[in-house]
Amino acid sequence: MLALVSRLLTRRRLGLPAAALLLLVPACSGPVDDSAPPGHGPAATLRVPGDFGSIQQAVDRARPGDLVLVAPGVYRESVTVAAPRVVLRGADRNGTVIDGEFRRANGVTVTGAGSAVENLTVRNHLANGVLFTGVTDASRHTGGAGGAGYERLDTKAYPPLKGFRASFVTAHNNALYGIYAFDAREGIIEDSYASGQADSGIYVGQCRPCLTTVRRNTVEHNAVGIEVTNASEELYVLGNTARHNRVGATVNSNDLEALAPQHRAVFTGNAFTDNNDDRSPEQADGGYGIGIGLGGGTDNTVERNLISGNRRAGVLLTDVAGYPAARNAVRGNRVSGNGTDLVLATSAVAGNCFDANTSERVSPADLAEAARCGRPAGQWRVPGSVPAVAVPAGLSFRLVPAPPPQRSMPRASSAPARAAVGLPGRPEARGYPLPSGSA
Repeated sequence: MLALVSRLLTRRRLGLPAAALLLLVPACSGPVDDSAPPGHGPAATLRVPGDFGSIQQAVDRARPGDLVLVAPGVYRESVTVAAPRVVLRGADRNGTVIDGEFRRANGVTVTGAGSAVENLTVRNHLANGVLFTGVTDASRHTGGAGGAGYERLDTKAYPPLKGFRASFVTAHNNALYGIYAFDAREGIIEDSYASGQADSGIYVGQCRPCLTTVRRNTVEHNAVGIEVTNASEELYVLGNTARHNRVGATVNSNDLEALAPQHRAVFTGNAFTDNNDDRSPEQADGGYGIGIGLGGGTDNTVERNLISGNRRAGVLLTDVAGYPAARNAVRGNRVSGNGTDLVLATSAVAGNCFDANTSERVSPADLAEAARCGRPAGQWRVPGSVPAVAVPAGLSFRLVPAPPPQRSMPRASSAPARAAVGLPGRPEARGYPLPSGSA
């Protein structure tokens, strides 16, 4: 059973040859316009297509503090933001679309410190919708940002990107991740929507300390809604909705990336509901019917979340790939209507504790009493388990229906640029209450 549960939390690898992805060439949405004036002053606005024929041309001319404002339209190009403190913004979240046409790898890649992407849609890419990373070697951006086949990244050669923000972004039908922060810290992913990703809607990986907040996002119809791998210290996942994915959220340690084990993330005020979607992408490696799973994570807090309607498990803790799940606190959650509400799938408590949760079905049966917070760690001869369910095959990420229109950023055409500097500060997790309702 432990092998089965561990496999439920195994991270997907992109099912495309790295060599093929390296051949993907960005295409521009319009002709190059050498007559367009460069940005000037401390906060110039560079308009696409009014001043520049493509987004990339405008971004290349932008200086720190500038705003690249993109009018509604479909832009068939991949964009790289390498300059610091540039804000790339769509004038209309639903109408400004960067479309990969299932030909290009990434929609927007940000390697410039303090830069932001906001109020636009990224869709139909063979890797990621939006990628924030300190990895400046473009050949490593086509799969996991650490490189082809998730080779471990040399963290000294590629120090983390410092300062990033995604706000009011819609990411859908991308082959790997919707919004992806890897080797990046001091960032915010907020008020965004992700659906139809073959791996996860939002991913935060390989950062220590992360100093990052993921808040008020909605993720649905992905293989995994929110994924955290080897992302540790000052990572806050607050007030998000993860519903109708195969798995709502995973918190992982593994050796495919550097900085293991994962530790000290906070999940508060989220809703992880009905994550049993049979119309989600098929590349899920067996993970299905789980609200939030912690595989080898340590010292994490899961508090005041609504976790319901997940057919296998509401909260699942297990050892994975040689890393024990240890000293995690699960408390004050409303966990009901799941196959099993709370599961500790390891024989050793290892300091994990469960307190003040509303739950009916737990495994092992004496979990709530034996692993109460503040009690000495105990041990069971038989670990907890999750019920078996039929796992549907799912469908290609290309075929997941496009999402409905999403709420746009206020005053998108007139609000001043706000670079991603001095972020995020320590958020007040107490400001995120237990969500109401059952879904």
